[in-house]
Amino acid sequence: MKNILLFMFLGSWTLSVSAQNTDYTVSAIAPVLKENANAVIRLNQKVVVISSRKSLNTKNKKVITVLNDNGLSHLGAYEYFDKSTRVKSIEAVVLNAAGKEIKKIRSKDFKESALSDGATITDNRIIALDYTPTEYPFTIVYESETESSNTAFIPSWYPINASFMSVENASISITTAAALGFKYKEVNIAGNEGIIKEEKNNTLTYKAQNLQAVKSEEYAPSFQNILPHVMFGLDNFNLEGVEGVATNWKEFGSWMYSNLLEGTDEIPAATQTKIKALVGDEKDPVKIAKIIYGYVQNKTRYVSIQLGIGGWKPMLAKDVDRLGYGDCKALSNYTRALLKVVNVPSYYTVIYGDTQRQDLQQDFVSMQGNHVILALPVGDKMYWLECTSQVSPFGFQGDFTDNRLALIVKPEGGEIIRTREYTMGDNTQISKGTYQIDEKGGITGTLQIKSKGTQYDNKYGYSGKSNEDLNKFYKRYFGNINNLKLKKINLSNNKEEIEFLEELTLEATEYGNIAGGKLMFALNAFNQVNGVPQRYRNRNHPFEISRGFSDYDEVVIDLPKGYSIEAKPENFELKDAFGEYKTEYIVINENQLLYKRFFQTNGGSYQKDQYENFRKFRDQVARNDNAKIVLAKIQ
Repeated sequence: MKNILLFMFLGSWTLSVSAQNTDYTVSAIAPVLKENANAVIRLNQKVVVISSRKSLNTKNKKVITVLNDNGLSHLGAYEYFDKSTRVKSIEAVVLNAAGKEIKKIRSKDFKESALSDGATITDNRIIALDYTPTEYPFTIVYESETESSNTAFIPSWYPINASFMSVENASISITTAAALGFKYKEVNIAGNEGIIKEEKNNTLTYKAQNLQAVKSEEYAPSFQNILPHVMFGLDNFNLEGVEGVATNWKEFGSWMYSNLLEGTDEIPAATQTKIKALVGDEKDPVKIAKIIYGYVQNKTRYVSIQLGIGGWKPMLAKDVDRLGYGDCKALSNYTRALLKVVNVPSYYTVIYGDTQRQDLQQDFVSMQGNHVILALPVGDKMYWLECTSQVSPFGFQGDFTDNRLALIVKPEGGEIIRTREYTMGDNTQISKGTYQIDEKGGITGTLQIKSKGTQYDNKYGYSGKSNEDLNKFYKRYFGNINNLKLKKINLSNNKEEIEFLEELTLEATEYGNIAGGKLMFALNAFNQVNGVPQRYRNRNHPFEISRGFSDYDEVVIDLPKGYSIEAKPENFELKDAFGEYKTEYIVINENQLLYKRFFQTNGGSYQKDQYENFRKFRDQVARNDNAKIVLAKIQ
């Protein structure tokens, strides 16, 4: 990427979809930008003017060449709107590969629809380009203008925001009134010569050029953590007519409590009486909270609701009580209100919910997060309650909200705190079992698996699945065993211990291979690592092992009578920065073996030049997991 000259966007930026005097032929794209690309952003201009606390105007011009069917997902030709945001104009032109206009799409031709469905209630709507291509490649020239009275959310600028997409030119210009306290934060921008910044008067401009497409890579961190982008915000903003201040987290949290939470926690008298009767004489706040949590799980269900103040104000607790449903905001607030009835304090907590961890940016006070949970302080311990699940154990977060910075909202103000981290020692799977191999290579066995931590999180949802779904799951899980039949599946979800127990009986024909009077099979039948991370000639990104874990396996193997051990694997041990692996093969008697295995993976972030060593570590694990024994028929 090369340095480029900045230009300022002047006040009279008129909308026109004319592609004249601009070469948007596909042949004009530099060959290097077509490499690994499904689409090429020829131009992506965004001009934002915030003239007051209640006025945010955004003009977009986007020219994108879609090279193939996979590139359609990069079009991004749509706008959201509601009672506070209107779409002033929207239009597009379709060009063929030679840059010739083949279709004009006016605003009336865009498809408008509500975002509400059976699982979501919202007053937001979307207007989107409705175009089915007849040939590839083609180019869309798209322009829009929106106006909003909400200034609490200024979208971050990502010059490139996806894999398999390259960018010729991308820019953003933001002009703000000085009194609003405009602020910004650069992430992964430093040292990137392809991105230039200019500040002049009350206007901030960024521009990028010639960003090459990159392939998606296994174990890559989330895009928010590795791609260059800039966050924007205001100290003094407006949200659905409510003025807010965000100069520090304490002040911002106080604003949230006063404007979003206060007055929402009223509980009907009948429900208060019921809750007090359920709690009875119990004094332990944790036991009381478990009673309340169970009550909420049994009474309510999750429905996404994006109404109220920008979708940030929870519906009233008394309405949740009456209707029996709510979203993460509503259910967390309802649980908070019920706990308040029995004098157990808890705190509404804003967080980013996703299996890929994302922190709230602690040094950038602004509207952040996409999920709400409940914080329950008891002594020096903090319990975290996921109030949207009917099946999650009390105090269990799992990998959706673990180990990340969150905002606790208290009456006296906000506080940034990190949620619980599930360490390698927490995330365990212990397997014990037996299996028999017959002289035809068939296998019959029983297995008990106990899972905790995030390994529990991966499995406990299966306790409500149908037999058909369970059979499909276990046939994938034991993918190394062909012709598998599950004779018995007993699953037990121990919510008190937060432990998931699987008891299985299985059988299969032809697990072992027979040739020349010899029988050969892999000793590790029940927990093989088959996948080896992909090899990259030139890896672009660092890599991340999100969460460490430990597996312990002990299996007794009954060998067929009339056979002796001709060859068996040697005990093996491997230690690396990425983990530890150990196997033992213990001969109990001439017809029995004990197979012991320990596999530990260390979580953490690693530089890209360490990736090949990690791949080799996993390859050695996979090879040894498939280590085979050879039995010879006794003559």
